[in-house]
Amino acid sequence: MLRALLRRLVQSLALLLVLSFAIYGLMGLMPGDPIDLMIAADPRITSADAARLKALYGLDRPLLERYGAWLKAALAGDLGYSRLYGRPVLEVMVPRLVNTLWLMGPSLVLALALAVLGGVLAARHPGGRLDAALNLLAFAAFSVPSFWLALLLILLFAVELGWLPPGGVASVGDGGLWDRVRHLVLPVLTLTLLSVGTFLRFTRAALIEVLGEDFMRTARAKGCSRAAQLWVHALPHALLSLITVAALHFGALLSGALVVETVFAYAGMGKLIYDAILGNDYNLALAALMLGALLTLCANLLADLLYLRLDPRIREGV
Repeated sequence: MLRALLRRLVQSLALLLVLSFAIYGLMGLMPGDPIDLMIAADPRITSADAARLKALYGLDRPLLERYGAWLKAALAGDLGYSRLYGRPVLEVMVPRLVNTLWLMGPSLVLALALAVLGGVLAARHPGGRLDAALNLLAFAAFSVPSFWLALLLILLFAVELGWLPPGGVASVGDGGLWDRVRHLVLPVLTLTLLSVGTFLRFTRAALIEVLGEDFMRTARAKGCSRAAQLWVHALPHALLSLITVAALHFGALLSGALVVETVFAYAGMGKLIYDAILGNDYNLALAALMLGALLTLCANLLADLLYLRLDPRIREGV
């Protein structure tokens, strides 16, 4: 198991290195750079001044040489300064990352819990009324655009009913725990509804497939109750498929948080990436995108560890 973990770590690091070069190259191909923006903002800067500044910041060097210098600095913990915020990139990203984890953690847990419950209920009587109703709700959940759902929730709970704040992280002058929880309810509910449909359908399909296996027929022949068949025998096997979907869905959840955070004016990583790209803040955008790639790889690595824990056959083949 340790050997498999080390192999996956090496593969993840190699993939992260390739992704860092791809993201750096794409950022370098974007039109304009900080010096061009300075020239556009101050017409008194001459071409000689621009050439001197580009040489000072290394923008006149080849792409590979610039990438090597950035990678060396990044490995040393220096991600540069943010042009938009005038502070080191790490100081800008850490609070936003914490806010995003507060948003994504509860939504992912709630979506998985509802998917497991709904999948078990649907698999009890496939093709029945409850199964059809849950399938319809699942289709509706992952078919609704995220921005439209977020706006509907704001109109209902913030504008019409006035129960919850329409956006932001905390109220001005408050910032207590209860106030932050109230601001989290609508964005967490939005991400949960957007994710639960996909998880529910995969859980239902996996449970129905497992219920048709030989060992489940043996359990029924021995008089095992329907509830025990579903919760004790079938669900652990179906969780393997759900873990795969959840790990693959993590990146989509992170990108979906960009739209949700923008609609709710929530100061998280998604909105930070959006603002950094629009503001041509290369250092901040590059570091934030790399962090998103790292989190996605960590989610897949965690899924592999859960496979080894839940399925003895995988441990034997390692």
